[in-house]
Amino acid sequence: MTFKDKEQHLDFLENSITYLQNLGYKNIKADIEGFETPKSYVKKGSNISITPDIVAEKEGRKHIFDISLKTPRTNLLKSKWLFLNAFSILKSHSFKLITTRGHYKFTNEMLNDINLTDQKLIKL
Repeated sequence: MTFKDKEQHLDFLENSITYLQNLGYKNIKADIEGFETPKSYVKKGSNISITPDIVAEKEGRKHIFDISLKTPRTNLLKSKWLFLNAFSILKSHSFKLITTRGHYKFTNEMLNDINLTDQKLIKL
């Protein structure tokens, strides 16, 4: 989810955090009030910053989650997913997308566009 979308879909972000807590994830970081903000990554030479929506730990492994909801800023979202996927592979973390009913087709089309078809979706 892009920064501007976070303000509109705060309730879905909170539901996602509750869902992850029920699954046993600990040390949850999210960019909302009441939680520590995840680490941001800045592109060198510019002011572009990428922050995962949710970062959590389970069984000693770090998991990075991003919320997938329909947005007109598809190029920005694709770049974010590609970066987070590559970063999670380098650091041996897990990267997953969380989506909900009405957004499955959008998410799958975006994943096909950037060739991340092996990505597992969490459907709430």
